[in-house]
Amino acid sequence: MSLCVIAGSETAVVAATLFTLSWTHSVEKVEWRETWQVLPSGLQIVEARVKGSGAGMEPPSDARFEDGWWVYAPALGPLPELRLAASGATTSAWRLCAGGECRDLGAEPGAPVVLEPCS
Repeated sequence: MSLCVIAGSETAVVAATLFTLSWTHSVEKVEWRETWQVLPSGLQIVEARVKGSGAGMEPPSDARFEDGWWVYAPALGPLPELRLAASGATTSAWRLCAGGECRDLGAEPGAPVVLEPCS
């Protein structure tokens, strides 16, 4: 499986079955990081990490505190796609890392960036 990154009329294929998506929370200004797996049935979140809590980002009761991060496994089934807002007005772009390479997404205003399994 591969991950398709669709931004406007352009599609990039990322040859990876596991990827990390991170960003800085627009209100609390702390980093949030999620690890996702690419499956035939969709994108499955494996783990979430957040550097703090507050404004809509309270860690769940089963979260554990490790090396400055609240870490937990969200109870969510596979999603057919992820849509990332691309307003250009947030604190940071989305950062997608897979296979040792990272790229910023949605730093400039435009259509949402869509992540989905490649068919």
